[in-house]
Amino acid sequence: MAALSPAPAPAPVPVAVVAFAQSDHRRATPGTSEAELLLPVLRDVLDQAGLAPGEADFTCSGSSDYLAGRPFSFTLTLDAVGAWPPVAESHVEMDGAWALYEAWVKLLTGEADTALVYAHGTSSAGSLRDVLSRQLDPYYAAPLWPDSVALAALQAQALIDAGDTDEDDLARIAARNRTVARANPHAQLRAAGPHGDYVVRPLRTADCPPVSDGAAAVVLAAGDTARRMHERPAWIRGIDHRVEPHALGVRDLTDSPSTRRAAERAGAYDAPLDLAELHAPFTSQEVVLRKALRLADDVRVNPSGGALAANPVMATGLIRLGEAAARIHRGEARRALAHATSGPCLQHNLVAVLEGDSA
Repeated sequence: MAALSPAPAPAPVPVAVVAFAQSDHRRATPGTSEAELLLPVLRDVLDQAGLAPGEADFTCSGSSDYLAGRPFSFTLTLDAVGAWPPVAESHVEMDGAWALYEAWVKLLTGEADTALVYAHGTSSAGSLRDVLSRQLDPYYAAPLWPDSVALAALQAQALIDAGDTDEDDLARIAARNRTVARANPHAQLRAAGPHGDYVVRPLRTADCPPVSDGAAAVVLAAGDTARRMHERPAWIRGIDHRVEPHALGVRDLTDSPSTRRAAERAGAYDAPLDLAELHAPFTSQEVVLRKALRLADDVRVNPSGGALAANPVMATGLIRLGEAAARIHRGEARRALAHATSGPCLQHNLVAVLEGDSA
């Protein structure tokens, strides 16, 4: 008797971003708790999706206790979510883009039909440059206290030495991002301004991101639920993330193979893109990402102003995904790429491709 062939696995249900909200990003928010920062954002995104507090099947957040300076600070934000009756909740100690990735997997497996994803960062609570140095190898690099700007300057100088850019080109990148941010009511910096003095050569003031406090949230939904919740869902056609070695000395800082590999796995090269929202806190990092992603000249890059216009650490990557989705929601783009990064000098990178076509 012939053995029966196993039934083919069902195709995964498509998942879409159906709502996106963010705060007005500020240099500092003294006297405002994380829950108070998040509450209006969560109310906005849930209203857009037509969900009541606690109604989403799954909740996932991204933040860092190092920014707040106290352990398990993320639990305080559940006051804004509404944790009673109990909700299915998870947290990643990373940018909210990785929280979105976890929620996306949850929906693909069929364990949830809707998900609330949020992220927040109060970067002004301490010395951000010193805080980010704690990402480094604790035995060899961290004891030297190289901060995030100094490391980005090493990367920028490597790009200049390789002939990939120069200081005038970096100044143009800064001016373009902050000029287009004039149309973004949530951006912190909305004018080009002078390029400024050197912070760490070759990076000047305008080459570096602002210190920002802010929050963002998205709602994901699967299949027909997404179609009911939004007339033009932003379908996540592919998403992937890759990480490079921790030791900076074994990496080529002028390239980002993890970004390129994540883009390949996400299907970024399968069809032309309309726009790309890149998580590039420093002007030099936009140069690296453009090259790694092989972006065509007609692709609009960071129409929101990007991280150079507002950089609430731990929410900036999620905002890139939300901004790309929002352009699809409004009919301004059909196919968009969103990128998020974590770690020094673009160490860990996530790429998502979103489309407005019906699934």
